[in-house]
Amino acid sequence: MRSSYDLIVIGTGTAAIVAVDRIHAAGWRIAVIDFRPFGGTCALRGCDPKKVMVGGARAVDLAGRMQDKGVTGDTGIDWRDLISFKRTFTDPVPRKQEQWYAEKGIDTWHGTARFVGPTSLEVNGKRLEARHVLIAAGAEPVRLGIPGEEHLIANEDFLGLDKLPHRIALVGGGYIAAEFSNIAAIAGAEVTVFQRGERMLKRFDADLVAWLKEAFDAHGINVRSRTSVERIEETATGYNVHVSSNGQTDIAEVNLVIHAAGRAPALNDLDLDAAGIETKKGRLRLNEFLQSTSNPAVYAAGDAAQMGPPLTPVSSHDAKVVAANLLEGNHRKPDYRGVPSVAFSLPPIAAVGLTEQQAKEHGLKFRIKSRKASDWFTARQAAQPTYGFKVLVEEDTDRVLGAHLVGPYADDVINLFALAIRHGLTAEDLKTTMFAYPTAASDIGYML
Repeated sequence: MRSSYDLIVIGTGTAAIVAVDRIHAAGWRIAVIDFRPFGGTCALRGCDPKKVMVGGARAVDLAGRMQDKGVTGDTGIDWRDLISFKRTFTDPVPRKQEQWYAEKGIDTWHGTARFVGPTSLEVNGKRLEARHVLIAAGAEPVRLGIPGEEHLIANEDFLGLDKLPHRIALVGGGYIAAEFSNIAAIAGAEVTVFQRGERMLKRFDADLVAWLKEAFDAHGINVRSRTSVERIEETATGYNVHVSSNGQTDIAEVNLVIHAAGRAPALNDLDLDAAGIETKKGRLRLNEFLQSTSNPAVYAAGDAAQMGPPLTPVSSHDAKVVAANLLEGNHRKPDYRGVPSVAFSLPPIAAVGLTEQQAKEHGLKFRIKSRKASDWFTARQAAQPTYGFKVLVEEDTDRVLGAHLVGPYADDVINLFALAIRHGLTAEDLKTTMFAYPTAASDIGYML
């Protein structure tokens, strides 16, 4: 393999493969480096395998709610079989990616990359030179700084468990906690979530999270808010999780503790100082073109850049921006308008655009339509009492400013609101659209 390139990409996830595909077409000599199996978080350790697991839990959840409504028979999750099904999606990915790179003549390096100069990297003792470097290394669990932190398992470990432990604790209350707690609870585990803040899912509307909490209660998930984990001790049968809340201390005895307290750009092993790459509070300092402010040869995309929401579509969007700027000079800036976000809890919760508080802070004049709609057809046909919405519309322009949904099919319907926000459609545009009936999308007109 060569040791001199036009571009070296650190990471092999969504941002990497999208950027490489576009830049390779221009004839650039490219190398990619990853110390993990090729494929990145979404395909191997996040979005895709998680959604497969959620699919199994959702089927059991629906069958359970329909037990006295015409559905009969016991349903449950065989954890080993569900994991095996998940692996049919993840196991082929590294081989397929390596084959794709080989067919394009792109060099692949396995190992931990670290900078040894402004555009020089070392991997496995080999020095590589490049005109440009793209940091697309993804994110990793944040350090919590508590004794016993080494006993926490990450999302990829949970998704690879051959056997589901009986008692599980999750530290943190974000996306991972919302999704994994539902999967584990429906699979039969006793689940406790320790959330330091007042509520879970702080990125979502508080009213809708409160409605979602009712579904968590129905699943038997014990959410302990305003509770801090102080330390974790290993025992003969598992772990003791020491917590404090309102001046009171407690100990939870569990078999497994999952890190669900957030992720940060995976930069620690890169030795950024050797390349003169500046950071601030653990994040790369980038300009509006996703370029390092202190080393113009270096760009970043996706979770490593963390300029937009930490979502797979953002990684792809960032990669297209970086590719355009590398090939044609800096001219393209990322546009994060109307990026929908979903927590695949059961039921899912989704949001796009401004929250009520953000709209007020912007000084906008807007109207809100919001209600818990458990009596609507979409909820009743799924025997799902957790269904509701909050939609914000600007008074003067009739533009949709934000949409917040929870309940059946929220993860799909939110995309229509994202379309409206990104392309400036009005509430009237949506109201006068004829959606197929009866579908969840046909509810949109009544939400505006």
